[in-house]
Order: sequence, then C-alpha cells, then structure tokens
Amino acid sequence: MSQVLHTPPQTQAAPHGDLAALAARHGLTVSGARPSLPEYIRQLWARRHFITAFATAKLTAQYSQAKLGQVWQVMTPLLNAAVYYFIFGVLLETKKGVADFIPFLVTGVFVWTFTQSSIMAGTRAIGGSIGLVRALHFPRAALPISFCLQQLQQLLFSMAALLIILFAVGVPPALSWVLVLPALTLQFVFNAGVSMILARLGANTPDISQLMPFILRTWMYISGVMWSIDNLLEKHQGMPAWIADLLRANPAAVYIDLMRFALIDSFHADQLPPHVWLVATGWALLAGVGGFIYFWKAEETYGRG
Repeated sequence: MSQVLHTPPQTQAAPHGDLAALAARHGLTVSGARPSLPEYIRQLWARRHFITAFATAKLTAQYSQAKLGQVWQVMTPLLNAAVYYFIFGVLLETKKGVADFIPFLVTGVFVWTFTQSSIMAGTRAIGGSIGLVRALHFPRAALPISFCLQQLQQLLFSMAALLIILFAVGVPPALSWVLVLPALTLQFVFNAGVSMILARLGANTPDISQLMPFILRTWMYISGVMWSIDNLLEKHQGMPAWIADLLRANPAAVYIDLMRFALIDSFHADQLPPHVWLVATGWALLAGVGGFIYFWKAEETYGRG
C-alpha cells in the first residue's frame, strides 16, 4: 500500500506592519530605542541622584590605593603648578609683567585641569563603562555628565588650596569672589557638552583617547595658562588681528580669565576680552546644548557591537 505524504500547509509570514501594530497594541516597544528629547531629559533628571553618587564614588576610589589617599586631590594640581612655575616662570621668565604671578599661574592650572580632565574622561565614558552600559538601562548621558561632576568636585578641593595661596601672598577677600559661582557653572556646562561630543566619538573610535592628549596639550599652550595673553599681544603688536581675536575668544582662556578676575585683586576688568560674560555664556550654550543633542542622537548605539 502506498503512503501519500502530505506536507503541512505553509503559513504565510505576517507582514512587518502587522507585527508592528500587534506589538504596539500590547504596549511593546523596541528594546533600547532612543526616547524623545524631552523624555530623555526627564529620565536624566530622574537619575540625578545616581549621577552625583557615581561621581563621588569615582572620586573617592581614584586615590584609594595611595598611602596619602585623598590628599592627592590637592597635591596633584599643586605639584603641576610648581613644575610650570619653575619651567615657565623661572626659566622662561613669563612671570615678568604679571602681578601676583603665583596666584595667576595656580588659578590657570587649576581651571585648565578641570577642562582637560573632563574631556579626557569623556572620551572613555562609554568604552570604560561598557559593562555598566550593557547591563543596565539608563540615559547614557549620565556617564559623561557624572565624570564632569567628578572633576568639578576635584576642582573644589583644589580651590581650598588656592585660597590658602591667595591669603599667603596677600590677596585680600573681595566681593568679586562670588563671581566664581557663575564662572564655574558656565565652565561646567561647556565641559559637559564637549565631553558628550567626545564620548560619542570615543564610543565608535577608541583611538580618539590616544589622540586627545596631544590636542589638549596644544590647546593648553595657546590658552594663557602659564603666561599672559595681554603681554604676548603687546610684544607682538604686528600680529594679525584675527589671531589676537582667536586667542581672546578661546573658551579655555575665557573661563581662566573669568576666574582670575574673580579671585585676584590685581587682575583688572581691562584685561578681560570684550563682552567676556556673553562669550562665556555663548560657548557654554553652544557646547552644552549642541553636545547634548549630538550625544542623544546616538543613544541607541552605545554598548552594541
């Protein structure tokens, strides 16, 4: 007797549109999908306590293996300032014509270190936390922001040492010291924005973290950290006007000058670039808002691959 083998009838796959409608009807969403910008901001704000706790934990752990522990939070920038003073202030004599050169230099080093460390941490924000990114669901912008907050906390420790230096060299307290708060706020927004840009680039191209030290070192040398931009422009009066404008509008130099103006009595308003607060605010908004949107647009790609 012959047997007739019957193959089961083939079921036709449901169209993609039907599956999407079915998922939507039951409240299913794409895993890791990028939320809208307002929703993303809301989620980020809801995790503000995690951001601050993560930043504090990273700062505490940074020197946990050292015998001097958290003392290095103050010693590291002070030692950097001492090296720069010897090389630039003594050997290259950049201190000539600069009143209160030690506070001038230390302020520049501390403020620049805040920007430099924030950006370097941003380049490794995703790659260095890849386990956390893949294991938990949260707005990835929390990582570069928390690293910037960690560096801000580091700066505040350094500021305590800076105040001691100011008192030691005879710089009296002044009402202008309150300008430190808006200056640091604008710088933090700027640093966070640039960090988010570098975090997205670093997530796709890890070699960015190897290139950044050279870029940052060049940026430091043109930002008036160890020397006075005004003195340089006076010595080279034949310098093209556009180069002078770029030196004065350099965001790192702008934030350093604002802090020097706020803290150092001998650093006067005529040493500031024109419309300095407007320029500082513009850089903060451009980098902060632009960097945040640029980072958010790639939200669903972080940790994949």
